[in-house]
Amino acid sequence: MITWIRIFFIITGLVLTTLVLLPFQLVGLAFDLKIRRYIPRIWHRIACWLMGIRIRVHGSVERRRPVLLSANHASWKDILVLGAVADVAYIAKIEVAGWPVFGTLAKLQKTIFVVREQKRRTGEQVNEIAQRMTGGEIVVLFPEGTTSDGNRLLDVKSSLFGAATAAAPHTPDKVVYVQPVTIAYTGIYGMPMGRYHRPIAAWPGSIELLPHLMGIFKAEAIDVDVDFGEAIPFREGDNRKHLSAAVIASMKRMLRDRLYGVRKKTPDAEIAETGLEPAEEEAP
Repeated sequence: MITWIRIFFIITGLVLTTLVLLPFQLVGLAFDLKIRRYIPRIWHRIACWLMGIRIRVHGSVERRRPVLLSANHASWKDILVLGAVADVAYIAKIEVAGWPVFGTLAKLQKTIFVVREQKRRTGEQVNEIAQRMTGGEIVVLFPEGTTSDGNRLLDVKSSLFGAATAAAPHTPDKVVYVQPVTIAYTGIYGMPMGRYHRPIAAWPGSIELLPHLMGIFKAEAIDVDVDFGEAIPFREGDNRKHLSAAVIASMKRMLRDRLYGVRKKTPDAEIAETGLEPAEEEAP
């Protein structure tokens, strides 16, 4: 009975919040006003509060612009978490646009939808991302391309790092700042979350959405740690492969340290230990 009351409270709160904020967001989208960047942050913060998602932030978003955030991806809740921390725009696969509820919310936040399977469109998509960054927006890239079980970083698809290459020549200082970010689900029911329970918070593709949502509603409290690493300046003419390797090495290190408390290592030591090589790039 308590669970159903909680579900009713969450759904009612989300609906009311959406109805209040929606007119302002629609006006912002219609006239491309900056308010469209700020309203989603309010919505995400309320959504996290209603669902009992407690966020601890370590570090901060790079202040210099343009900036591209590269984050790991364990669940749809990553969208809520990062959206509650900063005014961001997301890059998502085109299929998301057709999802019930989630697709509508993504469009309202002016998500950048990409078609990864059509290589001939990569250049066009990268240019759109570059334009949004040079316009001052904080763009979030999930380079894994899908969700994981929350225990590790999956193989990375690096072609959209090309947005940094496209944006750099159009900035005053010919530089784009690429910042590694990790999202780690670390607590549930008020207790530390181990490897076994982390898939409750994460959403691997093999789990149906409805049972997953029920698990989240029943959890009542989920703790998540967001770590912002040191931004890597990418200048016009720099090597994109080197950028990809450095960013992913930093993400692996931060996620491992947060989940398992392993001693920090330098990026060179991480690459030497893991044998990490830049992911194979797709032709633009």
